[in-house]
Parts: sequence; C-alpha cells; structure tokens
Amino acid sequence: MKQSLRTIGSSVLLAALTATVISTSAQANDQRRSNGHERTYKVEITNVTKGTQFTPILAAVHTHKARFFSLGDAPSEGLAKIAEGGDTSDLQSALEGSDQVYSAETFVFSDDLPLTVAGTTIEFNVTGKRRFRYLSIASMILPTNDSFIALDTVPLPTWGSRTYYALGYDAGSEVNDELCASIPGPTCGGDGEFTAINGEGFVHIASGIQGHADLDAKVYDWRNPVAKVVITRMR
Repeated sequence: MKQSLRTIGSSVLLAALTATVISTSAQANDQRRSNGHERTYKVEITNVTKGTQFTPILAAVHTHKARFFSLGDAPSEGLAKIAEGGDTSDLQSALEGSDQVYSAETFVFSDDLPLTVAGTTIEFNVTGKRRFRYLSIASMILPTNDSFIALDTVPLPTWGSRTYYALGYDAGSEVNDELCASIPGPTCGGDGEFTAINGEGFVHIASGIQGHADLDAKVYDWRNPVAKVVITRMR
C-alpha cells in the first residue's frame, strides 16, 4: 500500500499518537533557498517489518558535516526524544538553525493515520542544492522503549534513483523493559515522555523485541533492515 502525504507538522507525539504534526522549513534557510538552482527529490520509505510502526519521520537535507548521531556515542536529547516518544520538534529545531542544513521537515503517512505501519510506504518530497547533497532520516519504531529507524548522511542521487536499506537503532537512553506503561502508541498506549534514565548510554544497533514482558516477540520482533528507502531525483 502506497500513499502520498501532506507535510503537516512537528510536535510532541502524544501517547495515543493522535496529534497532527506541522512541518516547516527553517526561516534561517531562506537565503540559501534564494540562491542557485534547487533540486527536488522524491523519498519512498517502506516499512519491511512484520509488526512494527514508524512514527512521523524527520528528514533533513544537509552537508556532510551535519549528523543526527554517531554509533557508540551518547545520543543528543533531540534524538532521544524521537526514540522514546516520536517527538521530532527538538532535533528539527536544531537542524533548522544550522547553516549546514538546507531543509528539515517532519512527514506523516496521512492526516488520519500518522504512522507508517508494516507493509506500507510513505512518500514525500525534499529539496536540496549544491553542497547540500546528503539525506538523513529518523523515526521511532513502535512498540519499543527507545528504538528508531534511521539513515545517516546518505548521498542523494545526482540523477535517477538510489535505494538504501535503513537499520533499526537503539538510542541507549531508556531501559528496554518492554513494559507497555513506558511505551506510547496504539499497541501499548503508555507514557512516551522523555526520561533518559537507565539506558545503555550510547547509540547502538537495536536488538529487536525479546518478549520478556508485555510484548510478544512472535508479533513485534524484527531483524535488520527495517525499511527500504528509494530516493529519486525529480528535477
């Protein structure tokens, strides 16, 4: 199932995930947008897991100097908020204020369904220009404590399309207790508030769902990759 979407916003993901998300581009980027030829890319992200959902997806076009995270390092608060509760607002705001970033926007699957569920494809357009030739994306994987899908600084195509396979990462900011009380979203309906307690303390490859508490590993576990990402240059 594939559905084109509207860009509708960035805000805290509520426990029930019913809040809409308003997407904006940084005003600080206006001058960069006005000079030179802008390039448009179509991004298609397919959830290839069996039973997970992706929260609204933060996508940024930037130079090679801008990074969402580094494996083995502590996550930024903005990244941890995405991984724990799907809240893109802090990281998006930081990206919008950087002169290394051309555009940073949050996208939802549809107005009625903000989540990209298993087997569906979210589609949206991003823009770049000249030295802003890289794409990064991030989104919480539900139902988890602090796992997220990401592509980190992948080259945009100069023409045609490029296909990438995105992995699932663990932000290391929250203990993986797999208790619904601490996991937001339609499966658990728990508390998605940012805690940053008892985690491993560094970003690492996620280990999926172990099934030792409220979540059935037969239903919600996964193995990498978690998403197929196709990027096509439109103009």
